[in-house]
Amino acid sequence: MLNTIINIFWIAFQILIGYNLALPIVLYVLYLLKPKKGFKAVNTTSKADYAIIVTAYEHTNTLPPVIDSLLRLQYNNYLIYIVADKCDVSNLHFADERVIILRPPETLASNTRSHFYAIKNFKRNHDRLTIIDSDNLVEPDYLTQLNVCFDAGFVAVQGERKAKNLDTTYACIDAARDVYYHFYDGKILFEVGSSATLAGSGMAFTVKLYRECLEHLDVTGAGFDKVLQKEIITRGYRIAFTNKAIVYDEKTSQSDQLVKQRARWINTWFKYFGFGFKITGLGIRRFSWNQFLFGLILLRPPLFIFLILSIFLMALNIFISPFIALIWLIGFALFVIGFFTALLLSPTDKRIYNALSGIPKFVFYQVLSLLKAKNANKYSVATQHFHDKKIEEVKN
Repeated sequence: MLNTIINIFWIAFQILIGYNLALPIVLYVLYLLKPKKGFKAVNTTSKADYAIIVTAYEHTNTLPPVIDSLLRLQYNNYLIYIVADKCDVSNLHFADERVIILRPPETLASNTRSHFYAIKNFKRNHDRLTIIDSDNLVEPDYLTQLNVCFDAGFVAVQGERKAKNLDTTYACIDAARDVYYHFYDGKILFEVGSSATLAGSGMAFTVKLYRECLEHLDVTGAGFDKVLQKEIITRGYRIAFTNKAIVYDEKTSQSDQLVKQRARWINTWFKYFGFGFKITGLGIRRFSWNQFLFGLILLRPPLFIFLILSIFLMALNIFISPFIALIWLIGFALFVIGFFTALLLSPTDKRIYNALSGIPKFVFYQVLSLLKAKNANKYSVATQHFHDKKIEEVKN
């Protein structure tokens, strides 16, 4: 009896890890089989009033190009709110009246606190808000492309984040990761009838929805987007995805900053992955494909964790059950096919392909991040970037 129970748990554990290898290609096949309908506008609020919230913590040196990018938007109904938390704003000067600089009197140290500080200081009643990081740049048609989704009836939209810098191996591999996730967790997940996952910036919501989801909560540390997407999905909404609303995001180029950033992200997954059980359960009870599939995605460990576990399990099965080891090998083959499918079907810079040989080193730093994840909240909530500097250890 004990051996039977152990075997059942052993098989179940392998299935829980292994299905992640095949899930991307399964979703892609579903996408190919599903008829493509596109968006159909149900209203015409093409001149909706936007609040663009730009959050900065401790550092303001990256803000001028961000604001310059936003002021070049091909849209005429928006205001920009800079929330400069714990920042020296004496050097921030913007002549355009559409730029409002907000300096909280006390340190907020929280994305959502900064967002609601901006909301409480809105100059007018905006219809929608979009969140931009202090190191992002946007395409001129960013708001126009968001409107396509909103005018089709959606109340939450995730745009596509592309790499602003591909100057180091780390930055390129990080960009490859973004391409992979935007393809499967954005485009494919949304196209098969579920919701795109939120990426922290380059996302937009009706002001009403954002307040409804988060105004009653005080979310600290990294991961406000995880809480926000959980609140949206449990309310029965879908998060739309558009790869035409493009935000350029600065990739971390220095190893120590990479470790600290990923430590916060890993800590966030352990803190919030349990949302997946609740959302999957809701999907089953409500017969909601959106909630069921989205919940499964939330339960998936970070990429490097389930890959390392898969390698370990395959190696064990070489001695325990060679046939199961062969199944694991097939699973890895499916994952590789799925990974390169995402890169090949997305506009992927050739520098990203050239950097893929550095994945083992990148994974090594991810493992270091895992070891630091428990104390991740002790690190600064802001990620400093150094891609302008010549960092030989990164480029080698």
